[in-house]
Amino acid sequence: MMKKRIKILAASAAAAALMIGVLPVQAAETKDTGINDLVIDLNIPQVSKNFTNNKLDLNALHIYKDGHFTEQEQHLYWKSTNKNVASVDENGIVTLEGHNGNTFITVTDGRKSDRIAIQFNDHAAEKIQVKRKSYSRYNVISNAISHMTMKEKVGQMLMPDYRTWNGKAVTDMLPEIEQQVKDYHLGGVILFRENVVTTEQTAKLVHAYQEASEKYGLLMAIDQEGGIVTRLQSGTDMPGNMALGAARSEELTRKAGLVIGEELKALGINMNLAPVLDTNNNPDNPVIGVRSFGENPALVAAMGKAYVKGIQESGIAATGKHFPGHGDTAVDSHLGLPEVPYDLERLKKVELYPFQQAMDAGIDAIMTAHVTFPKIDSTKAISKKDGTEISIPATLSEKVLTGLMREDMGFKGVIITDAMNMQAISDHFGPVDAAIRAVKAGTDIVLMPVGLKEVAEGLYKAVRSGEIPEKRIEKSVERLLTLKINRGIIQTEQAGNISEIVQNAQQVVGSAEHKQVEKEAAAKSITLVKNNSVLPVKAAKEDKIAVVGSSYLADLEAQVKKHHDNVTVISASKPLTQAQLSSISDAKYIILGTVTSTVSGRSPQSDQMKLAGQLVSGTIPVIAIGIRNPYDIMAYPDVDAYIAQYGFRTASFEASVDTIFGENHPSGKLPVTIYDGAGGILYGYGHGLSY
Repeated sequence: MMKKRIKILAASAAAAALMIGVLPVQAAETKDTGINDLVIDLNIPQVSKNFTNNKLDLNALHIYKDGHFTEQEQHLYWKSTNKNVASVDENGIVTLEGHNGNTFITVTDGRKSDRIAIQFNDHAAEKIQVKRKSYSRYNVISNAISHMTMKEKVGQMLMPDYRTWNGKAVTDMLPEIEQQVKDYHLGGVILFRENVVTTEQTAKLVHAYQEASEKYGLLMAIDQEGGIVTRLQSGTDMPGNMALGAARSEELTRKAGLVIGEELKALGINMNLAPVLDTNNNPDNPVIGVRSFGENPALVAAMGKAYVKGIQESGIAATGKHFPGHGDTAVDSHLGLPEVPYDLERLKKVELYPFQQAMDAGIDAIMTAHVTFPKIDSTKAISKKDGTEISIPATLSEKVLTGLMREDMGFKGVIITDAMNMQAISDHFGPVDAAIRAVKAGTDIVLMPVGLKEVAEGLYKAVRSGEIPEKRIEKSVERLLTLKINRGIIQTEQAGNISEIVQNAQQVVGSAEHKQVEKEAAAKSITLVKNNSVLPVKAAKEDKIAVVGSSYLADLEAQVKKHHDNVTVISASKPLTQAQLSSISDAKYIILGTVTSTVSGRSPQSDQMKLAGQLVSGTIPVIAIGIRNPYDIMAYPDVDAYIAQYGFRTASFEASVDTIFGENHPSGKLPVTIYDGAGGILYGYGHGLSY
């Protein structure tokens, strides 16, 4: 839930009640409210927060008799005992003042109080130390779990989608959905493009979801990767991972993650299922491709950590995907069951390296891959699709999730499955069996279960029978509640004012500052792969420029016409007719846009690539743009000039065309190798020309 800070004047009663230096002992129960205690969130042992830019955001939680907790924002009095060391404002924001020493940060609501110690020593290796005491009052999470029913615990692990209801896109809360949130005690919901149309509508929908949540708030998740996987229909369309990989700037990547996070936070969305940490070392990969930062594990790790830092600095939970690695596959797990055949030694050098780096840097969550890794887990199952024997995919493998991720790699955060409705799972395992297998394997969140009622009841039955020990469920709930407290995903005692939430969102989402980061990222990503002295173009006013393509042609046309008036546009996805050729026979340049996502799409025998070959074999200079995949030039290597732009968002088209006309000096470097059809290298990793 988007945290809304309200400035509160300190009441004299609260000030009088604040007892500086008193040890934090269990407060007496307040019978009239059911509140047992007031606790600073960072005193809870599972919670981890760090100073960012010398600031630390503390929250105060009210703990109730039934174990649940809420965030208290109003009627609090915060104080620092030594303002020379650190000050604290009325919202619990602690600011270091640069002087060595110790201070207690205290908070009271007039009845209960708590404190935490902060030490600053500019000469020490560890300059900032937050000192917490170990008292039973701080066992907030275990106490909450002990009061939860089995169904409430299971519900925390379920994250369905509500893309549509009765065939219509869900853009407003429906009574039926609200009832399901309550009936199944849902811990989270995932949103899709159908659900998030405008800034105002999205903020209101997310707010309504949180209002429907009974106790612990909802993880409101979305796949806002940037680039080709951008769910929000309003706001900033940040270039995707491969564009950022081409730009080669960790700081720019951090800023991109921060922009995405700030926009999600303003809308109330609190979990981003990003970044992709797959190392895309297979050009034939149909599902990852430009969603990856590149083919080099070190590049993917560096950019991935920077992206995660930006997302989590904004207060949003980041999720690395798809563990243990979906990059070296030629099968789309939405459609089938891919296999990665390598042993652990190779996986640690390539696929696992970015994930390990992200885990060590404190990433919140990891998403599993519906991919088999037979050298890690050779366990077999009988496919419900055709009765054949198949390997268990990582999502359902205890050896991968618990053995590899938890025990070997030391990950302590939240594990979430990839969508359980993907055919790699749904074709071979029944919905209920798949969910049970995933939980037994070690997942904490079952994402998009197929049939919420059936899956929930199947899990209840598995727990009651002992097939899934309830202690196993409680481990997941502990991790989920920890994440929620860490990221402020807690119900507040005072409902936020929706008008103020919408107003703030409209100021943040798509702001000029954010758009500038988008523009910079797109400009620095553009990679000039080939240039036979054609670029930048020097066209006289009377010179004709032909723009040819099919997908996203209007976007390309609009950008070219910003620079030149005499433009002829031909929409075509196969070789041009004689009449079309005649209409551009007097052109000075041809700008061609090609779009591929599959091996067959970039085959020289595809209609689109026959068109490219037809134009390249002519006498007019052809400037080609690989709009999505950088590999398109493999089909037309004799082109005069070639630009890779890695995505089809407006900022990327603008940057490419600015490059063509010399207004952007290209600086991007290939994050992948471009091969020829015979296995040789056309353009190596790191290649990139400039002016």
